[in-house]
Amino acid sequence: MEEVTYAQTDRERESSYTENLIGTLLAIFGNLLISISVSIQKHSHVVLAGTKDPRHFYRTKTWWSGFVLMLVGEAMLFVSYAFAPLSLISPLSAVSVIGKSSCILGFLFLREKWKPKEFLKRYILSFLGCVLTVGGTYLFVTFGPNSHEKLNAENIVKHLIGWPFLLYLLLEIITFCLILYFYKQRNANYLVLILLLVALLGSVTVITVKAVSGMVVLSIQGSLQLSYPIFYVMFVCMVATVVFQASFLAQASHLYDSSLIACMNYVLSTVFAVAAGAIFYLEFNHEDVLHICMFLLGCGVCFLGVFLITKNKKKAKAFEPYVTMDMVKGIPTVHEKGWAVQPDYNGSFSYGALVNNDSVAPAALPPMNHDNLAVTPGPGHPYQPTELKKD
Repeated sequence: MEEVTYAQTDRERESSYTENLIGTLLAIFGNLLISISVSIQKHSHVVLAGTKDPRHFYRTKTWWSGFVLMLVGEAMLFVSYAFAPLSLISPLSAVSVIGKSSCILGFLFLREKWKPKEFLKRYILSFLGCVLTVGGTYLFVTFGPNSHEKLNAENIVKHLIGWPFLLYLLLEIITFCLILYFYKQRNANYLVLILLLVALLGSVTVITVKAVSGMVVLSIQGSLQLSYPIFYVMFVCMVATVVFQASFLAQASHLYDSSLIACMNYVLSTVFAVAAGAIFYLEFNHEDVLHICMFLLGCGVCFLGVFLITKNKKKAKAFEPYVTMDMVKGIPTVHEKGWAVQPDYNGSFSYGALVNNDSVAPAALPPMNHDNLAVTPGPGHPYQPTELKKD
C-alpha cells in the first residue's frame, strides 16, 4: 500500500514539474514575442514619420505583423497561467523588459545610434542588468513553488471564500480607496501612488486570469467548466481590472518617463502578484524555508537587473520648434513656465518658426513718408532734433 502511495506521489511530482516547465516556457516566449512586436510597431511608426508617407499606420504590413505577434504572445502568456503557479509567471515579465529596453532590438528594428562616449557606459550597465535578470530568473524558477492544482470551479470557489483571501481582499480595498482619495481629491500625483493603484488592481487581475485560463484549458481537455457562474464572475473582474490598469498607466505615462514607469511597475506588480498567489492559491504551503529564501533572492536580483536596464535606457529629447522667451538673457519671460511663443502672422512671415519660406515672395511693406520721420534723442545721443532738421 505504501509503495502505491509513493508511486502516486512521484507521478504527481513529475506531472507538476512538466506543467511548470510548459508554463514557464510559454511565459518566456510569450514575453519575448510581445517585446519584439512592440519594437516592430514602433519601427513602422518611425518609417512613416521619416518618409512622410500619407498612409495611416494601420494600413502598413509592418504594423499588422507586429500586432499579430503581440496577439500570439498574449495568448501564450494567457495559457501559461493554467500550467504554472502565479509566483513563476509574474516575475517572468522581466523578459519583456529586457526585450523592450535592450540595445539589440534597437539596432535591429529602430536603428538607434549611440554616441561614442556613451556607448561603452550604456552597453556595460545594460549588459550587466541583462545578466542579473537572467540569473535571477534562473533562481526563482529553480527554487519556486512546484505544486500546482487543477483549477476547476469547485477549487476556485473554495479558495474564494477562504478567510485568508477575504482578509487580503478587505485590506486591499481599504488601501486602494485611501490611495485613490489622495490621488483624486488631494492631487497627490506621485508615481508611487499611481503604480500602487496599478499593482493593487494587478493582483486581482492575475488571480482572475489564472482562474479563467485554468477553466478554459480544462474545458478544452474535456472537463467542461464554462457552465459554472464563477467563470463569468472571474471573467468580468479580469476585464474590468485590466481596463482600469490601462487607464492609470496612461495617466502615469503623461507625467513621468517610461523607463521609470517600467522599472517601478515591474517591482510593485511582481510583489503584489506573488503575494496574491501565496494567499489565494496557497502556492508556498508545501515549500521549505530554503526554497522560499532562494526564490526571494532571485526576485531581488531580477529587480536590480531591471533597474540597471531601465536606468540606462536612451531617453528621447523633446523637439521644440519655436523660440522661448527665456532663451535670451536680458529679456523678461512672458510666461512663468517658459512656454513656447509663436506670434500671429499673415502671409509668408513666420517669425520664430524653423520653417524655410525662401520660395515665397515676402509681404509688401506700406509706403513710408521720409519727411515725417523724426528721431527721438536717447540719453546718450550727441545730437539734438533741431540740428538734424537743419541738415
